[in-house]
Amino acid sequence: MTTDQISTTASAATTLRFPRHPIEGLAGTSFKHEHFAAIAAEGPHRGFFEVHAENYMGAGGPAHRILEQIRRDNPVSLHGVCMSIGGPQPLDRAHLERFRSLVERYEPALVSEHLAWSTHRTTFLNDLLPLPYTRESLARVCEHIEDVQETIRRPILLENPSTYVTFRQSTMSETDFIRAIVRRTGCGLLLDINNVFVSATNHGFSALDYLSDFPIAAVGEIHLAGHAEQADDEDELLLIDSHDGPVADAVWKLYEIVIGRGGPVPTLIEWDSNIPDWPILRGEALAAQAILDQHGSIALPDQSHAAA
Repeated sequence: MTTDQISTTASAATTLRFPRHPIEGLAGTSFKHEHFAAIAAEGPHRGFFEVHAENYMGAGGPAHRILEQIRRDNPVSLHGVCMSIGGPQPLDRAHLERFRSLVERYEPALVSEHLAWSTHRTTFLNDLLPLPYTRESLARVCEHIEDVQETIRRPILLENPSTYVTFRQSTMSETDFIRAIVRRTGCGLLLDINNVFVSATNHGFSALDYLSDFPIAAVGEIHLAGHAEQADDEDELLLIDSHDGPVADAVWKLYEIVIGRGGPVPTLIEWDSNIPDWPILRGEALAAQAILDQHGSIALPDQSHAAA
């Protein structure tokens, strides 16, 4: 089947109209097919589910039938992992069109992508790679975000990266770079607090200082996840954003600080490998929900860090 046929079939499949579900102040989890039976048995949840867009870019089949049922009963967040927003070349038009079709088909509450790159010419790299924070990178990232937003006809949320290297070429901090993106494109932000903790540990800066300088007023979603500990070539601690275990205590503490400052922002628990039984993953989301419920009234944004 050609790309055009896939797009046409996907558009033709857009016949369902899903109910609108509120998402403000809710905690959710990554949706894994092995949890579907348990989720379906429980019925609608007080929460939402996130799916990776690239897992649903075919036009039909069992995956879509399951997602349709999930979407009827719950809000869904659509999270892209392969757009290569920070890449040096134009966005892949076929990929972007399939992404647009998914947004139209499922009407997700939130749509997000990464501040990273994963393509080079005709090669796809199965990773989210960092980029230098320069004026040239900023212009390219903003151009790509505007392209995505014009195509899907709505703002996206951009996720801060976890990083393992820095670039001598960088001329601005990560928070300044992200703030400039928001100002130029009008996109929102997905604040991954585990990514902040991983990067801060790896590079030796303060996670609290980073979060104090982050444009919280633009944050539309938060991610929490587990990380793994390794040693680098110099036998120093190296954290990997592995999504293979529960959220660390230090990340929970940072999360409470962020929610106390920014209010009950929708929060997603990511767990993508070594996947546990549903009650364990659900328990992580309930822990986040308890913190959100403690801050049920939206806090006023800190104007010193607003995007405008």
